Amino acid sequence: MSTYENYSETSKSYDKTRVPIGVEIILGCLARAPLPLARMKLLDAGCGTGAYSRAVLPHVAHIDAVDINPDMLDVASKKLCSPHIEGSIRFHRAAIDELPFEDASFDSIMVNQVLHHLPDSDAAGYPAYRRVLKEFSRLLRSSGRLIINTCSHTQLRDGFWPYALLPEVVEKICKKHVPLDELERLLEEYGFSSSARYVPVDAVIQGEAYFDARGPLDKHWRDGDSLWAMATESELQQALTKLRELDQHGELEQFMERQDRSRHNIGQVTFVCALRR
Repeated sequence: MSTYENYSETSKSYDKTRVPIGVEIILGCLARAPLPLARMKLLDAGCGTGAYSRAVLPHVAHIDAVDINPDMLDVASKKLCSPHIEGSIRFHRAAIDELPFEDASFDSIMVNQVLHHLPDSDAAGYPAYRRVLKEFSRLLRSSGRLIINTCSHTQLRDGFWPYALLPEVVEKICKKHVPLDELERLLEEYGFSSSARYVPVDAVIQGEAYFDARGPLDKHWRDGDSLWAMATESELQQALTKLRELDQHGELEQFMERQDRSRHNIGQVTFVCALRR
């Protein structure tokens, strides 16, 4: 579904630098539902390599994990192939705006760092977002929870130290992210209410790899962050040249520390938790 990320290639190294963050927020939102966690049927929409499914699965009754990319699904299914969880999770290849389930099939839905890959932008009024939210509304039972893991524009601009190397690309990816106020308005439009925002301020999407100042020089490191996939070859080379120059002058670590200061106050991701009316 992504218009700029080649996940068939990225799937080979994605887990080297990506970690599931905010799992405690997801579980906290799920726990507020009328149904006990241990009886809950959950949809992981855009499951990728299954990191979030693996983290949440011990707490719920069943997960249906969906992704459009067969290579990401292959990694996820191998990761979660174990006799003691057999039957607790099923994998499906499908687009998240046309899912192969009956109405009101799920108690909860989580979608983690996926929606910005929709073929959408602010200029068109986000029609792809609308299709997906309509589908989620169809699939959720009354009082079901929808948990969206996304980024605010402020987080994109100031929450990731390497993004200072690619300011034009940051503006491109901002256009792929619905502003949070607009997202909440769309949720209301499609049958959701009582939305709340949570920010795990200390969590970083790429785990310890994020603090490797020379990490962006490695393609496998870059494969853990979609921003790099949006860069043109010229933009990429300019960023890497700047990084090498800073390193040669002994200024790279100071650059990273300086650019990373804002993250401690704003975090990198926001979880929007909404209730299906």
